[in-house]
Amino acid sequence: MAELSLTRARTIIRKTLTKGREEGFKPLSVVVLDTGGHVKAFEREDGASPGRFGIAQGKAYGAIMLGIGGRAQMARAEQQAYFFAAMNGVFGGKVVPVPGGVLVRDKRGTIIGAVGVTGDSSDNDVIAAVAGIEAVGLTPEE
Repeated sequence: MAELSLTRARTIIRKTLTKGREEGFKPLSVVVLDTGGHVKAFEREDGASPGRFGIAQGKAYGAIMLGIGGRAQMARAEQQAYFFAAMNGVFGGKVVPVPGGVLVRDKRGTIIGAVGVTGDSSDNDVIAAVAGIEAVGLTPEE
């Protein structure tokens, strides 16, 4: 089974934060989860609010548990609010269905993890996450 290494997870975080600083984004928090939804690595920039871990984790957790990125989750939540409310109940309220939760795929297209970014607008969170994932030669799915 393909796995996202700790080295790659840390590099994704570093490159994601670098992109955020280059673009002038607000302080970001970034989490990388494995395919079981477990935290592989996390960092919160100076100045980011302390509650950002839960948001970043929820964005990435939804991507892993549902197999779709945050943009697709948000679209589905808007179309099927009842389903998403029930689904979030199944997952103990841990899913944050908004952009910023990005699946990570290897060269074969296999999901090997997810990245959750929060701190700026959801669209900017995605920009930073995509940059981090692409920097390590993997494929993001928003």
